[in-house]
Amino acid sequence: MDRNNLIVYLEIEDGRVADVSLELLTKGRVLANRLGVKLEAIAVGDNLDTVAEQVFPYGVDRLYRVADKRLSPYTSNPHAAVLINLFREIEPQICLMGATCIGRDLGPRVSSCLHSGLTADCTALEIGDHTDARTKAEYKDLLLQIRPAFGGNIVATIVNPECRPQMATVREGVMKKEIVDPAYQGQVIDLDPAKYVSDSDFVVEIIDRHIEKSKINIKNSPIIVAGGYGVGSKENFQLLHDLADTLGAEVGASRAAVDAGFTEHARQIGQTGVTVRPKLYIACGISGQIQHIAGMQESSIIISINNDPAAPINTIADYVITGNLEEVVPKLIKYYKKNSK
Repeated sequence: MDRNNLIVYLEIEDGRVADVSLELLTKGRVLANRLGVKLEAIAVGDNLDTVAEQVFPYGVDRLYRVADKRLSPYTSNPHAAVLINLFREIEPQICLMGATCIGRDLGPRVSSCLHSGLTADCTALEIGDHTDARTKAEYKDLLLQIRPAFGGNIVATIVNPECRPQMATVREGVMKKEIVDPAYQGQVIDLDPAKYVSDSDFVVEIIDRHIEKSKINIKNSPIIVAGGYGVGSKENFQLLHDLADTLGAEVGASRAAVDAGFTEHARQIGQTGVTVRPKLYIACGISGQIQHIAGMQESSIIISINNDPAAPINTIADYVITGNLEEVVPKLIKYYKKNSK
């Protein structure tokens, strides 16, 4: 089989490829072009008939399919066995996965078994050269795995010079999802599951499965009103809900606000929450730590409401309102209602 390519593990639920996987294919196509290699994808599960038509428009050159009723829904051992055995065969130089519940479980199992290393929660991926400061050895065309480190105080670039594959996970929403060519056609390779996973791997059987859909949908909201620790209290957060209701928006929060108990974790935006790209982002009482900025910096318009004119978030905001949100937010609601009649 062809070796040394870039491969993306596809997360699939009811035959549909997850957005995070399509985002990684978009980025993977760019990286594969830079390296002059093929972009590959692997689908493991059941009901995989429509996967090819879903992923080929993103520039996939080769799709590996491993279909078996027992491979869906996801369980750790069988999926890990498939990837470990296939990777030993095709020797990819790069493997990308979503930093989801599945990716966080699967990635470390595969990388540990292959002794390859893994960088979690990357916010950017690039191809570049690296010189080892100690040995002076030079490495060309490595995967530069970029993520905040030391509590977000620095942005670290992590490289894996020797071991393969170079593995990284990325959160949903961090990369853009863009179709390369609707007519793009790749090759489908159906693999025999028996060659990659043994019956003994199926020791866990899922008897019953319940998935509760989140009622909060900040990821797809065009307008977000977000609050930080500076909002001050759970009661003041209600002001943000009032503004959001007026604008037809969703309410988000920084980690500090969630940790303080002002609102629930499902609303958390940033490196340890969700990444969003709304048309309008209104940041209330948010200082602008690097982890939060990483989750919202690609918003089209950013308005900052803060009583600290030197708040770091003001440097990336399009408009800054200096003042107490208890006074500013009711005025915004009043004037919006007055001018939208």
